[in-house]
Amino acid sequence: MSDFITKFSQISLADISSADASKFPELTAEQKALASQFETLSKRLDEKDTLVELNNSLRSKTFIVGNVPSTSDLSVFEKVFPLASKWTSKEDIANFRHILRWIDLVQNTLVTVPEPIKIDYEIDIPREIKEKKKPAKEGEKSATPEPKAAKSSDDKKPAAEGQRKEFTEEEQKARAAAKEAKKAAKAKANAGKQQQQKQAAVAVPPNPSMIDFRVGFIEKAEKHPNADSLYMSTIDMGDAEGPRIVCSGLVKYIPIEEMQKRYVVVVANLKPVTMRGVKSCAMVLCASDAEKVEFVNPPAGSKPGDKIFFEDFNGTPEKQLNPKKKVWEAVQPGFSTNENFEVTYTEEGKEPKRLVNEKGELCKNATIVKADVK
Repeated sequence: MSDFITKFSQISLADISSADASKFPELTAEQKALASQFETLSKRLDEKDTLVELNNSLRSKTFIVGNVPSTSDLSVFEKVFPLASKWTSKEDIANFRHILRWIDLVQNTLVTVPEPIKIDYEIDIPREIKEKKKPAKEGEKSATPEPKAAKSSDDKKPAAEGQRKEFTEEEQKARAAAKEAKKAAKAKANAGKQQQQKQAAVAVPPNPSMIDFRVGFIEKAEKHPNADSLYMSTIDMGDAEGPRIVCSGLVKYIPIEEMQKRYVVVVANLKPVTMRGVKSCAMVLCASDAEKVEFVNPPAGSKPGDKIFFEDFNGTPEKQLNPKKKVWEAVQPGFSTNENFEVTYTEEGKEPKRLVNEKGELCKNATIVKADVK
């Protein structure tokens, strides 16, 4: 990497939009997806959460996608630099220390700026506090059960021959009848339990916890061979069986270039449907209005298969939604986006719940407010 930096000719801030990507190292599929996400996020820098997300990502990275520079460093730098020039308080410097370190690197290696930001590395700011895992409680340290006391040798001895009891024919019939009665009672109890479980399942109204939202990574997208309006995508959703094929009616709305090597949110437990001869085994979650459609983006740093859910609805999704129960049809009308482009679920008379991952990080779209999400 030092050889690349030595040979690279810095470009001006004004020429970033015309930068030649071929002059940068080739990126992996994961790196391309990360670059795409942060280029999208950089369009919403007026939101503090976006800067926090960028700062947290750069905590463990030299450049936007890792240890190699890319054109995403240029495009994100172009949007962050004007804001960072105004960070003069200790609070700003402490909160965005990793962004400032990255800016200093970019302005000294990749981009020339009229007035570089001066970074004071000697400034006295609070140490960064990282979350630590809580130690296991005393009662949770070991799940190894206590060994059972060994039975004495006397317990294993058969009854003496002289103590063996012979049953009459009537007694044998009575014992057999009691055994059958016990068996019938057990079967009746099991049947009652199963009936209660079925009734309980019917009693639970459709809710978002029944839907299997996950992070997916589009490995490849191409035009459907038999439908001009459909894409046919190969998406890794973390399944042990491997990627799934998903058909999406997005040809009119999203260029095929933007479908490649990127992270998305998928609905993974809809019943598969055959679309023009191709079996589609999930659905890509999108936000839309009357004019356009755009992806719902998972949090930066997501991995295929990561669980996504609405706040207060972190339950166990159904293995496959039963079309007859109309779960999706019942809850989807409550999906939308707010003024911060956060995806929400709203029940009548209740506060909206946001779409998040296990860390509480938000899923967002790019530009549409009050969108229809499906």
